[in-house]
Amino acid sequence: MLSEWLKKWCGVCMMVMGSAAVGQTGTPLFSGQQEGVWVAKDFRFHTGEVLPELKLGYVTLGNPAHEAVVILHGTTGSGKGMLNPAFGGELFGPGQPLDASKHFIILPDAIGTGQSSKPSDGLRARFPRYNYVDMVRAQHLLLTEGLKLKHVRLIQGNSMGGMHTWLWGTMYPDFMDVLVPMASMPTEMSGRNWMMRRLIIDMIRNDPEWMGGNYSQQPRSLQFASVFYAIGTNGGHQGLQKLAPNRDKADQLLDTRLKAKFAGDANDHLYQWDASRDYNASPDLEKIRATLMAINSADDERNPPELGFMTRELQRIPGARLLLIPGSENTSGHGTTGQARWWKKELADLLREAPRRTP
Repeated sequence: MLSEWLKKWCGVCMMVMGSAAVGQTGTPLFSGQQEGVWVAKDFRFHTGEVLPELKLGYVTLGNPAHEAVVILHGTTGSGKGMLNPAFGGELFGPGQPLDASKHFIILPDAIGTGQSSKPSDGLRARFPRYNYVDMVRAQHLLLTEGLKLKHVRLIQGNSMGGMHTWLWGTMYPDFMDVLVPMASMPTEMSGRNWMMRRLIIDMIRNDPEWMGGNYSQQPRSLQFASVFYAIGTNGGHQGLQKLAPNRDKADQLLDTRLKAKFAGDANDHLYQWDASRDYNASPDLEKIRATLMAINSADDERNPPELGFMTRELQRIPGARLLLIPGSENTSGHGTTGQARWWKKELADLLREAPRRTP
């Protein structure tokens, strides 16, 4: 039924796009919820470009005196978006695996998203062409210089955040006890995963309404490209078939997505997708020292298990393992890991068993 799809899609949109983490009364969903922006001075990107002030937004839950955990969001999302019911609602409440009364939870906004510096702040297409290494370096500065943390218990990320998690393990191997990259692989962009990203990037850049990034209103290609990409790389074969078992229902579902209210900026989105262009954590996997559990879904369109990459790469990390969620009509492909119900028990077990490492 379409109503069933709408409930499911709303949950995914909240996770991907970054929903406001407040209830209908305007109060935070979680006690101890705080928001902030820290400024990194003279941040140098891998291109050599320098921003005199790089804003880095974040949300925190809990007491800074408690054990710290870091949760990293997906492309075009935000830290606040991880507080949605399907993710934070399953993890951060009383008695849940990352109970905010017992942990200090940090939800950073990646460069280009949320309250962090991004092209739409004013530089538009003159904004530095950042990549994932820049984004992880900025997160590290936020945690160490901004929040004064020396070590964290867990770094966990979903989709783009999962790829960032792999990089965290290779770039700062002593900073965490546990790594949980989800909906991702450590290998370079290739196959459908990159080709579909190229299509969304080129669709926006080749739109006359984009005007080289100097548009006065959002180019119409942005929403079309985003819907096109989501259908091609998210939802799961069985999941989409359940929601659209015939042409009429498929048309209805597609029309709903194309007509839905769409919040986003073309330059911000273009930069986000382009940032993955040179991602590759694979060469440095032997540097990882943290306990690592990767979580993927068997029907993930962007990270198909049949390619064998994960089996090969995890052998290079002592003790690393893969939790592969079986695909079904109830999973949603790449979006499955954004629903913590599929893996929260395994996460709780992992945190109970993983040793604490000396900073």
